[in-house]
Amino acid sequence: MSIKAEEISALIKQQLENYQAELNVEETGTVTYVGDGIARAHGLNNALSGELLEFSNGVYGMVQNLESNDVGIVIMGNYDEIHEGDTVKRTGRIMEVPVGDALIGRVVNPLGEPLDGKGAIQTTKTRPVEHKAPGVMQRKSVDQPLQTGIKAIDALVPIGRGQRELIIGDRKTGKTSIAIDTILNQKDQDMICIYVAIGQKESTVRTQVETLNRFGAMDYTIVISAGPSEPAPMLYLAPYAGAAMGEEFMYNGKHVLIVYDDLSKQADAYRELSLILRRPPGREAYPGDIFYTHSRLLERAAKLSDDLGGGSMTALPFVETKAGDVSAYIPTNVISITDGQVFLDSDYFKSGVRPAIDAGTSVSRVGGDAQIKAMKKVAGTLRLDLASYRELESFAQFGSDLDKSTQAKLARGRRTVEVLKQPLHQPLSVENQVVILYALTHGFLDTVPVDDIQRFQDELFNFVASNNKELTDEIRETKQLPDTDKMDAAIKSFAEHFQPTKKEDD
Repeated sequence: MSIKAEEISALIKQQLENYQAELNVEETGTVTYVGDGIARAHGLNNALSGELLEFSNGVYGMVQNLESNDVGIVIMGNYDEIHEGDTVKRTGRIMEVPVGDALIGRVVNPLGEPLDGKGAIQTTKTRPVEHKAPGVMQRKSVDQPLQTGIKAIDALVPIGRGQRELIIGDRKTGKTSIAIDTILNQKDQDMICIYVAIGQKESTVRTQVETLNRFGAMDYTIVISAGPSEPAPMLYLAPYAGAAMGEEFMYNGKHVLIVYDDLSKQADAYRELSLILRRPPGREAYPGDIFYTHSRLLERAAKLSDDLGGGSMTALPFVETKAGDVSAYIPTNVISITDGQVFLDSDYFKSGVRPAIDAGTSVSRVGGDAQIKAMKKVAGTLRLDLASYRELESFAQFGSDLDKSTQAKLARGRRTVEVLKQPLHQPLSVENQVVILYALTHGFLDTVPVDDIQRFQDELFNFVASNNKELTDEIRETKQLPDTDKMDAAIKSFAEHFQPTKKEDD
């Protein structure tokens, strides 16, 4: 049997035509150092800043440093099984987290992985954790109020949708309580809430989640937890992951409230990983870009223009002070980025004034634009009343002979402080706030003993709800203050029948 050369060449040509080359090119590097949540790798010459890398044991990392010889990588997960000499490969993807409605009601870590034992999160959408903030022309002025349900904030330092309002104070002054009460008050307000716990004890986060569950607030809330036992990169990443999840809703025309609790711990985590990456330290050993770390995060909160759907993301960043020092590095940085601050005073807190808001130091740079007209009218003189009371109070300690006008100011001031006190987890609707503040500023509480103020308030709300419901309905629907004669008549009718428990000498 003879084999013809033509047949062989025809067969080879046929095979070559049908051959499909499947080349799979992966750029890999070699780990040269690992420790404290940080790795360095050699050979990844084309890696991008913020790119996801995959280690040989399946753990992911994010490129943070790009240097001439190697790249610095922050490890997102357990780094105990990564060793020098292991391979690490590029994924070609920027660091991203899952987003969408499936996350609502869940407790997740900064990578979007569930921590609540309720199974996997069914979503295919993702967003990059780092995203450019909306530009000047993509924004709209803040003009819609975000009701916190806390009288002292809604009256004195109002917050608008799309605003960044800093909550600042020493530890154990009630910062987290303000955040939780604000989230509770968003029920039926068409608002999605995101609570980012950075470096908070896991038992504390569990307590907050149980509180939100008890009041039905988890129905519209996402909780992101990066506990103190997590590596520093997870704490650093947590607020950016929260912002990415919030942006998904904001760019779809929805309203979002995001709480960063707290940015002091995130700054500490960033300092830690920067020092391990051998970045040069600056003031208080923080890296030189610590300001940019917070500014690019907080600038992502905005009220979008109507062309982009009119959605908003309101940020409440927290910063912890040491002994009330607001001039420290991180507090001054964040104060300069935000649109105002609510300062919590530890002395007020210890004396029983809760929430312990210092009206003199607190400010909202959006101000009356974020208040309904009814609230603006009744709260107009409150700040002055409080300021003059605090001033007179210090003088009154040294002398007993005070003229009648001074005594009247002191009496009004004491009642103002008492009215602004509020029990935990009892946010008030804006119409009820307007009613009690109207009663205060129009002198209806001047004859009520200070110890009876809280009872007077509760009974007044019940009375108005039963007998003058049209007043609160009008405030809620029109945002305007009802006719003063009607308001005066309703409150006077109640005050005449109110029985004080005891008399007080003012």
